[in-house]
Amino acid sequence: MEIKVLGPGCAKCDKTEKLIREAVAETGCDATVEKITDMMQIAAFGVVATPTVIIDNTVKCSGKVPKKQDVISWLT
Repeated sequence: MEIKVLGPGCAKCDKTEKLIREAVAETGCDATVEKITDMMQIAAFGVVATPTVIIDNTVKCSGKVPKKQDVISWLT
């Protein structure tokens, strides 16, 4: 599973990345987590709000910090 967290490095983006990494560790999911902060790369995904979470090329959440329970459900 490939997970991307898109965001310029604001507090919400950092919190989202931390939350994703915690959920991956808790579930034991075989996933790679990549943080993308470059605005040109973020724009290439076609998202207009950050933080954005993309799992296996599918946008799961955009413009807000997801709930941990939601993240866990995406991973299982």
